[in-house]
Amino acid sequence: MKTKKGLILSLDKFITESLYKKNTGYYMSKNPFGKKGDFITSPNISIFFSEMIAVWIISFWKNLKEPKKLNIIELGAGNGEMINVISKTFEKFPSFNNACKIHILEKSPYLQKIQKEKLKNKNIFWIKNLNKIKNGPNIFLANEFFDALSIKQFLKKNEFWLERKVKFGGVNYANFFDVKVEIKKIEKIIGYKISKNQDFLEISEDVMKYFKIISNKINKFGGGLLIIDYGYIEEKMKNTLRGIQNHKIVNILSNYKKCDITYSLSFNFLKKIGKKFRLKVSGITTQRNFLKNLGIMDRIEIASKNLPFMKKADIYYRINKLIDKKFMGEIFKVMLFTNNKTKFNIGFKSD
Repeated sequence: MKTKKGLILSLDKFITESLYKKNTGYYMSKNPFGKKGDFITSPNISIFFSEMIAVWIISFWKNLKEPKKLNIIELGAGNGEMINVISKTFEKFPSFNNACKIHILEKSPYLQKIQKEKLKNKNIFWIKNLNKIKNGPNIFLANEFFDALSIKQFLKKNEFWLERKVKFGGVNYANFFDVKVEIKKIEKIIGYKISKNQDFLEISEDVMKYFKIISNKINKFGGGLLIIDYGYIEEKMKNTLRGIQNHKIVNILSNYKKCDITYSLSFNFLKKIGKKFRLKVSGITTQRNFLKNLGIMDRIEIASKNLPFMKKADIYYRINKLIDKKFMGEIFKVMLFTNNKTKFNIGFKSD
């Protein structure tokens, strides 16, 4: 990214340049996953997480009357760990495995290379855009995908709305710079009226673009979009933008070439965007409830029954990370979007 003194970028442009600029962007030039990286995702904590997702997909397929063709599309496959375990689980169900075709949408050539090495013996297809999907039904998987897209921020001061931008003061120095904006411009972007209770907004036009394409596929061919991500369900939006480096929160302005830039999803915002594109929320719950409802505790009890104590303890320790309220259990939410005809809520029943 050019950091010429006096350069002003919109926040979403700044994030996109930081994360996805060819050759130098954060996701385009490194593997950020795992203990040696900057953060750890659920599939890297335990294989049983991905197993549960595979079981859920097969249940959805059965709900769809077991179509002879089904597309599974993972949005941003990271280091390929989740889809690797999912595909191995599918192999245990021949009739389903013969029906499904797995696709990966990956923006980063660097990560795509890692994925292809890990999945080299798998019948998996990489696509550059979702318009390559010409049939269905389609099940889209978005595990920590939308939080890696760029956002705009708007804040309200003295009854006026301001858009947050980034102003560079030279090499490796930048600060936030707020510019007055008409509320009608913001409402035009999102397609609905902003509540008077709101005084801060985080809006992603990239998320909306994906929803538009995905909704077309789901409404035309059937299927659904499963989102697993950190976020909140309250209507009032808040400032959640942050940098992550070496598993710690850092300042994005002083570390933008070296850190992940992320934010917490507003699931209320996603619900409104889904409605705009004729998708309904068929279920929303915490990651804790979702995994427990799918039977993850029964699964690990069976899997660890005859294991030595230390290996058994490690399995339970890892699952606790996924479901404990103090760790990922409550912070992470699971949301399913379908068309209005679909009736499917496995995993979303309350405790």
